[in-house]
Amino acid sequence: MSLLRDKNRFVLPNCFRATLRESSGGNVVCLASHDRWPCLIGFGRSRADNFKAELDELRDNALRAGRNDFDGELLADSIMTALEVPFDDSGRFVLPPELAGIGNVTDTLYFRGNVNFFTVWSPDNLKTMGDAWKVAQVACDTLVAQETAKAKRK
Repeated sequence: MSLLRDKNRFVLPNCFRATLRESSGGNVVCLASHDRWPCLIGFGRSRADNFKAELDELRDNALRAGRNDFDGELLADSIMTALEVPFDDSGRFVLPPELAGIGNVTDTLYFRGNVNFFTVWSPDNLKTMGDAWKVAQVACDTLVAQETAKAKRK
């Protein structure tokens, strides 16, 4: 969870920084639009090494399941157009305006970890998700309330 701070920066949670440094060879996070959810995805540069194999596997799984709606080109375009965003040693970074627009981001980001990537949500977008997202929605609301209270005390 991060509130917009001075110089138009957000802060990447500490728990992601070391992994991103290792997988990106430095202080870089790759950010892109998620292909199905109204959020952004974040990952290290090394994940791009596996994209072709991941796309091939997804296509093969769709074909085996008889799904003709799989659009590998659209998915590849979404993933392969990730922007490399630098962050400083404290995790501060500027969210590019085009990503802020895609993610409906105003002044708050909610980060949610996954296996190969993490998601970055606008709390407003997260609220639009169904009941399966209840745990994330409650966690986000709690963190927003805590961070807002902290900011008011300063």
